[in-house]
Amino acid sequence: MQLALSAEDAEFRDEMREFFTTEIPQEIRDAVRDQRELTKDHLVTSMRILNEHGLAVPNWPVEWGGRDWSPLRRHIWHEEMQRAFVPAPLAFNATMIGPVIAQFGSQELKQRFLPATANLDIWWSQGFSEPDAGSDLASLRTTAVRDGDEYVVNGQKTWTTLGQYGDWIFMLVRTDPEAKKQAGISMLLIDMTSPGVEVRPIELIDGGHEVNEVWFTDVRVPLDNLVGEENRAWDYAKFLLGNERVGVAPVGATKRLLAQAKEWAGPLLEDPLLAARVAELENELLALELTALRVVAHSADGKPHPASSVLKLKGTELQQAVTELVVDLAGPASLASGAGDDSDLPWWTRRSTPVYLNFRKASIYGGSNEVQRQIIARTILGL
Repeated sequence: MQLALSAEDAEFRDEMREFFTTEIPQEIRDAVRDQRELTKDHLVTSMRILNEHGLAVPNWPVEWGGRDWSPLRRHIWHEEMQRAFVPAPLAFNATMIGPVIAQFGSQELKQRFLPATANLDIWWSQGFSEPDAGSDLASLRTTAVRDGDEYVVNGQKTWTTLGQYGDWIFMLVRTDPEAKKQAGISMLLIDMTSPGVEVRPIELIDGGHEVNEVWFTDVRVPLDNLVGEENRAWDYAKFLLGNERVGVAPVGATKRLLAQAKEWAGPLLEDPLLAARVAELENELLALELTALRVVAHSADGKPHPASSVLKLKGTELQQAVTELVVDLAGPASLASGAGDDSDLPWWTRRSTPVYLNFRKASIYGGSNEVQRQIIARTILGL
């Protein structure tokens, strides 16, 4: 199957391509191209430029900054953004809490938070996973107890990505300890400067600071900061995670990395085994792209298509397979991850192993791949 664009969609693609390659600062695009760690300023600057031109949150309702695009145009927007080495809008804002507030939040919450969320005036953090509640998220133990017109929150969240930058955190908390696990969970929005909130860094094996643990000790949260209904947040979490699963399988970025890998391979591509390996990855990425289009086209009424689990599962597997290919192409030079910019080794060889290791996490976040297989078996195969 080949995707053939109409004249109008081809013109739209060209507009997106020109915008992304001319309006986003070259310094930011170079950092993405070279697989360097992006700074907070990089991400804020890029997303605010996108939002200024109505391109930050096209998946939102039009009244809150979204665009009434076809699924194909949303796909083209995403593809061209990744092709141009433009950072995607911050997922915590654009594809996680923003759509949840737009779908389930009160009008007051929408007016209060959605404009600032789209413009990254608020940097959101995600408070879902806990030390004993990762894949089994319904086992979470962080509690929120009503006290007058406030909740009092106590507990701990972990693996909070970029939580050191967070202004607010969207939280799953247990509000009814007597109910069935999924039935007693609510979603709260918490100001991270509130007394009793403590962010502690988790140092990674490479010395980086990407994730954190967040502690809550008698944190007082206004009842107005409840999203939707009390004890109904399991539905909201499934909606959010369905959106996240589409986003954690970045087809365009994986295709881009594979294209770079072919350039770096050079004459090595004459080896038939390597050529076959690359061709297989290209074919699987095409199938993944078509799956992504099907998921977007058939997601409706706040319920992501069940194939989003297929997309997450296969997308992360391919993402990992391409990073492994790059390590193999780098050969012994892939061990020189500590070399500085004055090294004679090409930059991509020095970055290959850290990038490969970093993407091991893709099997876990957004719902572990083991859990996705269970969802596929139950909702698609009917097992």
